[in-house]
Amino acid sequence: MRDTKEYIVDQAYKLFLSHSYEAVSISDISKSVGLTKGAIYHHFLNKEELFMAVVDKYVQIDVEKSLVNHKSLLDYIDESIENAKKIISNTIGETTDFVPVNLLSLLIDALRHYPGYEKNKNRFFDSELKKAKIAVTQAIKRKEIRDDIDADITAMNMFSINLGLAVNLMARKSPNHAIDMVRKQLYEFYELLKI
Repeated sequence: MRDTKEYIVDQAYKLFLSHSYEAVSISDISKSVGLTKGAIYHHFLNKEELFMAVVDKYVQIDVEKSLVNHKSLLDYIDESIENAKKIISNTIGETTDFVPVNLLSLLIDALRHYPGYEKNKNRFFDSELKKAKIAVTQAIKRKEIRDDIDADITAMNMFSINLGLAVNLMARKSPNHAIDMVRKQLYEFYELLKI
């Protein structure tokens, strides 16, 4: 039964990704999975509940419980790149027909149709900014980077570079290229901060 539920979620994800929440009906999902609507309703109360299961599996951004004490700011940067890789891998997997604008549309649908998604996204952003600020502050104390910088602004700049991953995905459609560009940007920024 768990496999059937997962299969429904996986097929619904493909539909929601290539269309939109509003455009996909339970009938469409039923046809895609080869089950009756009744069988789908056995696993999910309604389309909204199924959509939330899709978001939870593929595009939910959870607050990572990583250590905030890093050996260096460069360790923090490497960890943030690895976390970005995990998010991308979970969201688009091995799909070869990835269309970035569809992912953006799915994220917008999550903001519209998933109660609490925006609050969770904001918690994630706040948590990541806090971790970046701690990493920058510790790097200043260790004399790894200059002490004439504003830790809040520097943390926001680092976080903004990470968010640039979405722009790189839109421009190139290549997850590997997008990650590589963010890595290069963060390393260059780090070089500017060093003593």
